[in-house]
Amino acid sequence: MVDIKNVFKSFNQKKVIEDVSLTIEKGKITSFIGPNGAGKSTLISMVSRLITKDNGDISIDGKDIMKTKNNELAKKISILKQSNSINLKLTVRELVSFGRFPYSQGKLNNYDWEKVDEAIDYMELRDMQDKFLDQLSGGQRQRAHIAMVIAQDTEYILLDEPLNNLDMRHSVQIMKTLRNLVDELGKTVLIVIHDINFASCYSDNIVALKDGKVVKQGRACDVIDKCVLKDIYDMDIDIKNIDDKRICVYF
Repeated sequence: MVDIKNVFKSFNQKKVIEDVSLTIEKGKITSFIGPNGAGKSTLISMVSRLITKDNGDISIDGKDIMKTKNNELAKKISILKQSNSINLKLTVRELVSFGRFPYSQGKLNNYDWEKVDEAIDYMELRDMQDKFLDQLSGGQRQRAHIAMVIAQDTEYILLDEPLNNLDMRHSVQIMKTLRNLVDELGKTVLIVIHDINFASCYSDNIVALKDGKVVKQGRACDVIDKCVLKDIYDMDIDIKNIDDKRICVYF
């Protein structure tokens, strides 16, 4: 469980996160939605300690993240940032193997390579595992980075807009993979996502942010509500029920 209590963050005297308190359920997919500048990416970056909070407390399974050693935290949380460009000449397999660094310190054993192979297969990258990253499309590189996070095999997985550069097929593949990681392996996934229909169809819980504050949090079916979405996005969004899923029509 992730506990966020009274957290604040400012950049250049501008408040980006203002007095946010949340409890993120373990073994669930929690999606963070909201307009640009709402503070979604900043919030999950603070949970992963990539960004230091100004005030407040963040704990994971009862342990203060600020009192947790770096290597311990890297075995507990993995994160994929929105910008993940790597300038090194790496193959897909080499990149995915980086996910094992917290355990192997660069000296991978057979078990580490098994985890690398599992992640490559999860993301359907077997036929391109020996290709260099600069030979791949943007979507293929994104899948390789997600495979690296999966190979890290952490209990908590944080993803900042992982569907960037992906076509429809691979976006669905990613979301189904995340759903399987939660349902089959008991992972806890926190995801920043712009497509509210993906959030609606694949999330257990949704946190809606606007101007650095929580507008609404709860089960996906409660947050995907016409009045709530109007408050978040300042536009009228029609909602249809299709196969027990709440689909937003905003075109």
